[in-house]
Amino acid sequence: MTEYSDEYWMQLAYEQAELAAQQGEIPVGAVLVSQNRVIGSGYNAPITLLDPTAHAEIQAIRAACSSLENYRLPEDTTLYVTLEPCTMCVGALVHARIKHVVFGTPEPKAGSLVSARQLLQQGYYNHRFTFQNGCLQEKCAQQLSHFFKRRREQKKQDKQQKNVLK
Repeated sequence: MTEYSDEYWMQLAYEQAELAAQQGEIPVGAVLVSQNRVIGSGYNAPITLLDPTAHAEIQAIRAACSSLENYRLPEDTTLYVTLEPCTMCVGALVHARIKHVVFGTPEPKAGSLVSARQLLQQGYYNHRFTFQNGCLQEKCAQQLSHFFKRRREQKKQDKQQKNVLK
């Protein structure tokens, strides 16, 4: 059996993020891997699903738990996600018993592993997971930057169109 690289799995997460962007959601994607296969995947969908908890990580956990029929994931599970997880997602990863997290790019404002908060450093969780960042970082960061640039341009056009109609 071929052992796939972190970059391979992150590319799959990136493709999930593209699905989010196509729906007008912030492009964040995630895949959960156990025994060298995807057991769950997801992308940001809080607007589409009218659910503030529908982050990519949560969607991937829900998919995996549903397919495995267990609220805890296998001991070897790794999450690949294009953006550093937030506080809510770190909590969900702890409860799901994730072993390892690989994320693409840091999130300076809301990231909860290496950026704004370093929650696993606090020592009060009953489960800890390892993590690494920077896998396909430039690609993941550019995906987000392009999305927000397009969004700003669209808002500007909408505002100009509104002014013309007045």
